Amino acid sequence: MKFSYNWLQSFFKKKLPKPEKLAELLTAHSFEVAAVEKSGKDWMLDIDILPNRAGDCFSHLGIAREIAAILNFKLQLPISEPKEEKKIKAKDLVSVEVKHKWACPRYTAKVITDVKVDSSPAWLKERLKTCGLRPINNIVDIANYVMLETGQPLHAFDAGKLEGGKIIVRFAKEKEKITTLDGQKFDLDPEVLVIADEKKPVGIAGIKGGKIPEIDRKTKIVVLESANFSSQVIRQGSRKLNLKTDASLRFEHGIDPNLTEFAVNRAAFLIQKIAKGNAAKGTVDIYPKKVLPKRVKLDLSYLKSLLGVEIPKNKAIAILKKLGFNVQSSTSGILTVMVPTFRLDVSIPEDLIEEIGRIYGYDKIPAIFPMSSLVPPKRNLDVFWENAARNILKEAGFTEVYNYSFISEKDAAVFSFNKPGLLELENPISDEQKYLRPSLIPNLLKNVQKNQKSSEKIKIFELGKTFRKQAREKRVLAALISGEEFYQLKGVIDALLNKLCISNIWHDEHKPTPEQSKISCWNYKKCAEVKVDNKEIGFLGEISFRISNALKIPTVTVFDIDFEVLAKLCSEEQEYRPISRFPAAIRDIAILVPKQVRIEEVLNEIETAGGEILRDVDLFDIYEGEEIAGGKKNLAFHLIYQAKDRTLSSKEIDEIHNKIIKTLEKNPEWQARK
Repeated sequence: MKFSYNWLQSFFKKKLPKPEKLAELLTAHSFEVAAVEKSGKDWMLDIDILPNRAGDCFSHLGIAREIAAILNFKLQLPISEPKEEKKIKAKDLVSVEVKHKWACPRYTAKVITDVKVDSSPAWLKERLKTCGLRPINNIVDIANYVMLETGQPLHAFDAGKLEGGKIIVRFAKEKEKITTLDGQKFDLDPEVLVIADEKKPVGIAGIKGGKIPEIDRKTKIVVLESANFSSQVIRQGSRKLNLKTDASLRFEHGIDPNLTEFAVNRAAFLIQKIAKGNAAKGTVDIYPKKVLPKRVKLDLSYLKSLLGVEIPKNKAIAILKKLGFNVQSSTSGILTVMVPTFRLDVSIPEDLIEEIGRIYGYDKIPAIFPMSSLVPPKRNLDVFWENAARNILKEAGFTEVYNYSFISEKDAAVFSFNKPGLLELENPISDEQKYLRPSLIPNLLKNVQKNQKSSEKIKIFELGKTFRKQAREKRVLAALISGEEFYQLKGVIDALLNKLCISNIWHDEHKPTPEQSKISCWNYKKCAEVKVDNKEIGFLGEISFRISNALKIPTVTVFDIDFEVLAKLCSEEQEYRPISRFPAAIRDIAILVPKQVRIEEVLNEIETAGGEILRDVDLFDIYEGEEIAGGKKNLAFHLIYQAKDRTLSSKEIDEIHNKIIKTLEKNPEWQARK
């Protein structure tokens, strides 16, 4: 925004620094000065006003107030007291009605009679040109001059051209039209606030005046408008009409309602001085809800802690007073500050501290490194174990996926989820995201569905939250391998839990009832509970043919583990056993058992009979078929024999192996197949 150096000088008796030096001071303490240029006998300062300061600093008075605080100069306000005619009253010449007071919080009108419209004096023209405005005539030029001086936009109407001598502030009616001062024609609607007389709009409120009541050489009575409009309403109207002006720019940023009377009296004084007019007595002022100064308390100790430097109390008070604040001091070190209504940007103690700091000078604040103790953050075990599990599965060749936390109506039907137990979204984005997921498995299977053509072998996992209506949300870890890979995935679970230092792992064969089998997502012939210390933590198995066929995917093996339970079992304690330097011997054994017998029972018998020499037992096959009669199944195990201190002889291995067979065959329904 452009400012006149000579104009700024008029606010002070003391000589201002040269334009370049003044620009440096303003840049250091208030606003950056983008350019300083010679303009006739004057200098133009192009100052970048910050948006939050537009309310008071889009004016020469606002910038002069900043200069007064920086240089500790006394500010001289311009004369704003016109001589009024006692016999002629403003209210007898014009009446004002505001239909929507929220859109126009204040409307002040002043009437000047017997004016002589002519060109403006040279000094006035020069100042307007320096600030980028074109002189028109003395009345219009004074209105623009006062706007640039005080920040309050004004508008002058020819009173003789106002129907009924009345001004009405209202929203436009549908299909109303107006021609502005520059000849532009606009179609109005009820979103645009207008100034109207008894019959028609005569101006677009806060934006531009209309052509009909413009000031010309025949004008004798002038009605000066000095109003305060809602920034939101003016912004809305400006965008609607695609019309921006100096006035709308100021109103959009917000202006002090208490400025209207000062500005209109200042304009009346100048009209008397330049256009030889007579001011009617009083003003027509519609101001139903007065805006009062805000009260903010400032603790000087807080000022020191925030700025990092101790500013003397008297210095802080002096700065605030120079900026227009009223300060009441106390012995407790707390200042009560009355914020002037023209400072719309100040409402909290930090705002006051910023004002004091910038005028005091940020360059005077020493650069000191902050003193603080470096406290390491508290370890988040949930995140730690999640990352550990992710890394283990990635090392095992799995790829992590991130799916949406929703399932569709169709998914709920395919997986036979109990709908009353599902959490339904009130406003889902689409039908595909109707419910919060009760399990990670449906979306993992969809990943297989979408990627099966491009990948022969799919190994993916996800660690995320599941949601059910009757239970809180919980974290779950699920992994998937395409194909009949029950034992491979079982080995992955064993490796995962072992690396998380969890022992006593069991895979307990699960036999659902016929009713469960109809709705279960698992193939009941190849599924097992995953247990630690006889406590179930998850499930492992092939997905049922019913679901595979519905999704048109091949056989898939999945595990699903309650990660919140798993995380409580994890430990960083490691028990290291030296690797035996003596060779191991592997023997296989198969045993026929009734179908209802659990694998855990057989493993317990084998490990008890094998003792220390039996280092490991791996189940590598389960077979149930027509060849095996009597409702039995065949279990095949690898038995690994190894001693810590010697090489085992064939005789020793045979003795232990036979002992295991005899132990198993103590149960008459079990039959070892050597």
